[in-house]
Amino acid sequence: MTNENMILGVTDVAVHYGGVKAVDGVSFDLRRGEIHGLIGPNGAGKSTVIDAISGRRGLTRGAVHLDGQDITRCSVIERRRRGLARSFQRTSIFPNMSVGAQIGLAAHKVGAETPEQDARRVMEQLDLAGVAGTAAGSLGYGQQRRLDLALALVGRPIVLLLDEPMAGLSPQESADLAAHLLKLTRDWGVSILLVEHDTDTLFGISDCVTVFELGHVIASGRPGDVRAQPRVREAYLGSAA
Repeated sequence: MTNENMILGVTDVAVHYGGVKAVDGVSFDLRRGEIHGLIGPNGAGKSTVIDAISGRRGLTRGAVHLDGQDITRCSVIERRRRGLARSFQRTSIFPNMSVGAQIGLAAHKVGAETPEQDARRVMEQLDLAGVAGTAAGSLGYGQQRRLDLALALVGRPIVLLLDEPMAGLSPQESADLAAHLLKLTRDWGVSILLVEHDTDTLFGISDCVTVFELGHVIASGRPGDVRAQPRVREAYLGSAA
């Protein structure tokens, strides 16, 4: 992998809480325009890694680089301004505010050069323009998840960190969101780091998959190669893999 292709680099990252090693010595890269999936059992360290990359967890050791720049000591706000955005397991929408109003507000808050235009383009990209005047709480859950994604997309970030964006979605809603993620990488060149328990969807859309177990990486590579590894099947995927 060349440095020109790498948009996000995680090097020897460790997050310890006293004697608990939530993450210990994790390294992987995210390439430009790819979807990189992270899987592993509950408590394996996936969300902790996402928190560490986004700046919400301090590192015990290690480094994070974004587009060739060391952002290890940058604040959450500074990382966002540099093009690193994230979503959470629970939606962060305002149910009583219209879709368009809150996307526009988010665009202003992140300092988009043309907030109104940016908000409109994000809504069009995620098929939300038709519900711009609708209160977010009136939307179906699949649309609410897309709205949550839209709030992360304002300002045109170069990297998206998505923590279980398909949680609670029906199979059809998951497939719809997966199609939107693929479209984002194709149309906008966004690179996505995706934590997701829906392994069928994750393996189906990811260019690379990294498997966590007890705070360590036990496998990383192309989806088919990772799925075929006996240790991965035994540790996480099970006999149905």
